[in-house]
Amino acid sequence: METLPWRKPCFSFARSPLISSPSPSIRFSNLPRCSLNGNLFLLPLTLTRRPSQFDPKFQFAALKHTIPRRSTVVWSSQGGAAAYPLSGFQFGSRIRGICFYMVTAVVAIFLFVAMVLAHPFVLLFDRHRRKIHHFIAKLWAALTIAPFYEIEFEGLENLPAGDASAVYVSNHLSFLDIYTLLTLGRCFKFISKRGIFLFPIIGWAMYLLGVIPLRRMDSRSQLDCLKRCIELIKKGASVFFFPEGTRSKDGKLGAFKKGAFSVAAKTGAPVVPITLMGTGELMPAGMEGVVNSASAKVVIHKPIEGSNADSLCNEARNVIADTLLLHGYDVHHNV
Repeated sequence: METLPWRKPCFSFARSPLISSPSPSIRFSNLPRCSLNGNLFLLPLTLTRRPSQFDPKFQFAALKHTIPRRSTVVWSSQGGAAAYPLSGFQFGSRIRGICFYMVTAVVAIFLFVAMVLAHPFVLLFDRHRRKIHHFIAKLWAALTIAPFYEIEFEGLENLPAGDASAVYVSNHLSFLDIYTLLTLGRCFKFISKRGIFLFPIIGWAMYLLGVIPLRRMDSRSQLDCLKRCIELIKKGASVFFFPEGTRSKDGKLGAFKKGAFSVAAKTGAPVVPITLMGTGELMPAGMEGVVNSASAKVVIHKPIEGSNADSLCNEARNVIADTLLLHGYDVHHNV
């Protein structure tokens, strides 16, 4: 955060509709400011009366109507400004966020060693499903989230048999979605950006787990990814897609891309829709440094089968959308 230098505030007089005498209005250009992530914010300013600067007839108490107390004035790039009440810094959520990453890092180090030791046997006897690695990943996720939030599961009976191949799809709200889904203990392969594989420990564990790499905005990489998914399903593994393509920025369910459903249609594997709720409140998209106090819910729906990718896509999205609406969440309808 960069704090810009102090400049003496400038005042100009304007006629207020609340009083008959002139009232001072602040010219925002000279207020103390700070820059955060490229946005300018005006710092709170305490005003005191200086009779020499104002008309003697001016009633200073009228400032309460023109300048809200205990407020932050936010400068807009469109030339406007707005005052928002200060809600206080979320120290608790920040501390929980720091503790969350400390716990996940410490647990990951020890379990990564176990994963490395087991990897030669996995390659020899279970190259495609990698059940041991997925059990370790489930243990890692469960130990990480246990101190911070609880998960309620609904529809566990709808999960396919442990050895059955399937295409799992879900809405995507938060960075915590992966942790939450890993606690299901299913041997599905996620699709992840290639750059994440470079992260120490976590990225290396993803490689051992068999996560499928993808370069976004690269059509050849996307085609290779779909081919890899089809190959895995034919060999008895399962894959997991977030059909929206990325985390929802506004918490609403977005449009689904058809890649996952093309894989299901070509292989005959069932589509298992999953609805995630609460993870967006726990760690909103773009606020990965905080963990709020909340809980998550996972609803597993009945598998959907078919040979038409469009119909599979529409049916899966409708099932997830209906569940979100039933629980008070919003969705984008015109998609």
